[in-house]
Amino acid sequence: MPEVTSWRSGPLTDRVRCVLAPNPGVMTLEGTNTWLLREPGSAEVAVVDPGPDDAGHIRAVLDAAAADGGRITQIVLTHHHRDHTEAVPGLVHATGAPVRGGDHDAFDDGERVRAGDLEIEVVRTPGHTGDSVSFLVPADKLLLTGDTVLGRGTTVITAHTGDARGGDLGDYLRTLDLLVELIDFGRVERIAPGHGPALDNPGPVLRRLREHRRGRLDEVRAAVEAGAEDVDQVVDAVYGAGANDRRWAAGQSVRAQLDYLGVSFG
Repeated sequence: MPEVTSWRSGPLTDRVRCVLAPNPGVMTLEGTNTWLLREPGSAEVAVVDPGPDDAGHIRAVLDAAAADGGRITQIVLTHHHRDHTEAVPGLVHATGAPVRGGDHDAFDDGERVRAGDLEIEVVRTPGHTGDSVSFLVPADKLLLTGDTVLGRGTTVITAHTGDARGGDLGDYLRTLDLLVELIDFGRVERIAPGHGPALDNPGPVLRRLREHRRGRLDEVRAAVEAGAEDVDQVVDAVYGAGANDRRWAAGQSVRAQLDYLGVSFG
């Protein structure tokens, strides 16, 4: 089970509210964060990542959106993974709202999306998956990152398997560089992740993530040079043989790192 924290549903800013899904776990932390975006005084609501197919969660999203006469007019997805998207059919059935991102129509980098008077900017952030995007709320200098940056810990880079939606470590490292630039230029001051608590001072967190990834690359490279002959042996060398509940994730990350290093075990 995830570490217990005070993170829960509720408003993050005057424009952004979280409805926390009831799907906690090792990979999802406290659960999936479904975000509702709405300009104060406007009725139109954009939903970011509806979350799992859970009737209670869908009802909670609808109720939160309907507060003060709000209505859901669009659904946008940071990426295609099921813990972010399974509720899409139920939410579409209830609202008729169009859907963008994930397995639906893709976004262009820099595209502006409007929900009533609220403007949202699309930022392509591939790495965790090939289709990952983040959403910038310029009025709040807030970036919704899906699984690109989590509220705690590090994301899994899903191994590239020929699917354009697969993860890629090179893309992820470039994405981290981009996010650091957005912070350094003063465009982002806060991060609202797909799982875990919001990050109020994301600059140091992102820099630590970059160093962590580079350190892992060094460890994988050393394991291969020491004679590791398959992915499992690299996982044991880097993560330890006891990494049972996270072994799948560790294997995915190792495969992504091996791809980046150009190493194949045939």
